[in-house]
Amino acid sequence: MQTKKRTGLGKGLGALLGDSGNAVSGSNEAQAVPVFGQVPGIKTIPLSSIETNPFQPRTHFDKEALNELAESIRVQGIIQPVTVRQLSENRYQLISGERRFQASAIAGLDEIPAYIRKANDQQMLEMAIIENIQRENLNALEIAFSYQRLMAECNLKQEELGDRVGKKRATVNNYLRLLKLPPEIQAGIRDGLVSMGHARALINVPFIENQLALFHKIIREQWSVRQVEDAVRKIAEGEPEPTPAKTEKGPESAALEALKQRLTTHFGTRVQLKSGAGEKGEIRIPFLSHDDLNRILDLLKL
Repeated sequence: MQTKKRTGLGKGLGALLGDSGNAVSGSNEAQAVPVFGQVPGIKTIPLSSIETNPFQPRTHFDKEALNELAESIRVQGIIQPVTVRQLSENRYQLISGERRFQASAIAGLDEIPAYIRKANDQQMLEMAIIENIQRENLNALEIAFSYQRLMAECNLKQEELGDRVGKKRATVNNYLRLLKLPPEIQAGIRDGLVSMGHARALINVPFIENQLALFHKIIREQWSVRQVEDAVRKIAEGEPEPTPAKTEKGPESAALEALKQRLTTHFGTRVQLKSGAGEKGEIRIPFLSHDDLNRILDLLKL
């Protein structure tokens, strides 16, 4: 049996997938499937027999990149098989390789080589997220959401998460802290307006208004990470730059403002708190994406 090299996944995807020489048959035991030339563990499956992974964390695939991959497949064929789990005798579900699967369909292929694995729903989710983290060109915010989803939906602690993705706990924590920034700054990370280095510095700025003011200044003046770190250090030393506009507030208004700050910190998004007539009022919790909404629902334990 061919020895498989260990990668940065640690006990993550490699452990979940098991050795690539074993594939699932109709029995309960994993057995090698004879096939695809002399390569053990790979079976050729009709595309029409494969359904996509409902746990796929990526919902958008660049059409131009897919067309380029399809053209490569037409010329070179499938170099790396996809991985599937068997649902029934002739039905399969993707675990990983959706870009290859979609590009193969564009290229006009009728069938595709695949590793067949056993996996329950939680393993499917974990495999799909870990594969994306390791293989896709994700931005820092997408990685942060993926880490958070792994912790929430797979019931992992930070130390366990680090083992799964082959990262130190401090690295995982740095990504997760990005989710404490207001949605506008998170969108800036996603859209490439600021880097993770900029964002990590902004996390240390007290009050969302200060964070946003500094965020806008970074974009407007094209600040380097070092410039942001210097500005944050000045704020910590008592030289706030920039300072949010101050207004005179009564005791009740000040209490509501303090509560709004607490809620904003707790949910990691800029919560709006309004007081109406009498004792009425409303709380609004904005979210950046479906993943962000799920994160907030988890915090609400809904």
